[in-house]
Amino acid sequence: MEGMSESENVSTMPEWEQRFRAPRVSLPDWAEDAPDRSLFVSNATGTYELYAWDRSNGRQRQVTDRPNGTTDGVLTPDGEAIWWFSDTDGDEFGVWMRQPFGGGEDEPAAPGLAPSYPAGLAIGRDGSAVIGRSTDEDGTTIHLVPAPGSGEAVEIFRHRESAGVGDLSHDGTLIALEHTEHGDAMHSALRVVRPDGSTVAELDDTEGGTKELGLAVLGFAPVAGDPRLLVGHQRRGRWEPMIWDPVAGTETALPVDLPGDVGAEWYPDGSALLIEHSFEARSELWRYEPGAAEPVRVETPAGTVSGATARPDGTVEYLWSSAAQPPVVRSTSGAVVLDPPGAKAPASVAVEDAWVEGPGGRIHALVQKPAGDGPFPTVFEIHGGPTWHDSDAFASGPAAWVDHGFAVVRVNYRGSTGYGRAWTDALKHRVGLIELEDIAAVRDWSVKSGLADPQRLVLAGGSWGGYLTLLGLGTQPDAWALGLAAVPVADYVTAYHDEMEALKAMDRTLLGGTPEEVPERFEASSPLTYVDAVRAPVYISAGVNDPRCPIRQVENYVDRLAARGAVHEVYRYDAGHGSLVVEERIKQVRLELEFALKHLGGGDVLGA
Repeated sequence: MEGMSESENVSTMPEWEQRFRAPRVSLPDWAEDAPDRSLFVSNATGTYELYAWDRSNGRQRQVTDRPNGTTDGVLTPDGEAIWWFSDTDGDEFGVWMRQPFGGGEDEPAAPGLAPSYPAGLAIGRDGSAVIGRSTDEDGTTIHLVPAPGSGEAVEIFRHRESAGVGDLSHDGTLIALEHTEHGDAMHSALRVVRPDGSTVAELDDTEGGTKELGLAVLGFAPVAGDPRLLVGHQRRGRWEPMIWDPVAGTETALPVDLPGDVGAEWYPDGSALLIEHSFEARSELWRYEPGAAEPVRVETPAGTVSGATARPDGTVEYLWSSAAQPPVVRSTSGAVVLDPPGAKAPASVAVEDAWVEGPGGRIHALVQKPAGDGPFPTVFEIHGGPTWHDSDAFASGPAAWVDHGFAVVRVNYRGSTGYGRAWTDALKHRVGLIELEDIAAVRDWSVKSGLADPQRLVLAGGSWGGYLTLLGLGTQPDAWALGLAAVPVADYVTAYHDEMEALKAMDRTLLGGTPEEVPERFEASSPLTYVDAVRAPVYISAGVNDPRCPIRQVENYVDRLAARGAVHEVYRYDAGHGSLVVEERIKQVRLELEFALKHLGGGDVLGA
């Protein structure tokens, strides 16, 4: 693979490091009108970057090469160019660049637009593009950018609340937008507009913000002259697809009665839908032909499909993994689609499902444990989002803890996706506290069942999981022996004022207003409020360029720990909300392992 270094000899490295260093690839995207031209992400050089792949001759080449990595890229429909987003050291604030598919110089894709946070992108067949931007000053703006050399960008949408580009129709005459003009950032409404910004149709299940029902753009029909739009909705208490014709004003429900959340995308000829079904931390694929009585199963192994695409020949390519087995890009033809060179990641242990009765209903947790009999020192690895969920998918971090003799418990608390709309929406207003009630219920179960050693319980997580870690250490000080918080919200008021605009909108939705409007809610949900109650040793890592959980609010929390001599360590690194550099990820996991073993006792990190 051109641009990729040869694999280092990893045979003498501990398995937990081998998992991080093993070369990986994302599900390849492909150009709609040139399906042999693909784009994927790989860590093969030690940093996650974009790669072009010409399937007609097998040639692959590295597209981007930046110190802190690149993962956001899109092919033009004709496959002639690659657009990629250029920020500064992971701060997510930047501009779209364009590079020829075969290689060449990068150039600004929309030179008239100033840097911003991205808010969606759709590229037309005539060379034009629809670009969404978000800034603290302007909120969200959306611009029509004509083909190079044929004019300047024209603003077609502006609003203080969050919005984004959904899709552009095949013939470029319709643009689908998601917006939250009604003020509920968790539940979007849809608007289809013409290239001049005039409205064709609206679809708003929130009814002006009075109902908590969201909509999502899944994609226009990939056929010339077909205005149908595939839409995700929550009308029956979960995500599922329907077909909306914004020109005719018709809606077509689909008889896809599967439990859990259901997404979909079009087959390339528009004749069928590829259904992606997520339920109880696993996922599967189905094919549905409009008008049929029911969908047909697309066979995939048990585990998690984290992305799938239907190819023009009717096959389906998908990225699959399980907690035990590392990811691989497969095809329904039986072939492995894209196999990076180098040593494969060692396997880990399978997850076991735990269902625990909690204050808001049954809580699903995923458990991995080392060989032998418990009780084990146990890490509660709390997912971010918060609207996300842990699944039966390969994860090098939890596997590293298992290698060191820890059990790992991952809790899909209220706020998590995949268990219905009511479960996801339950976190509003008692933000952080309601999730910790569920985590406490699973913690109690883990001790009573004999899985976890009550004297060696670790609360850990990144992003929202880091936030819940700090909040939990302060509100449940007797429950945890140790805390590990990566890129956390630590001081909610300062975080609100410093974070990117789209997250301000989300926080207003979650807490019911700004810190000035609902100060009591921000105080109740802020880890800083409870910092003086923290008794467990706490380790914090933070990116100095993080726009989501900015560094100033972390420093405020750390200063309070230091003022009373609390046991803590802080690691600051020169990136944003996490790192795309493999060695940096390994370093961070090693520091967490060392901190935990130092304070809890255990084996040698390097020799595990």
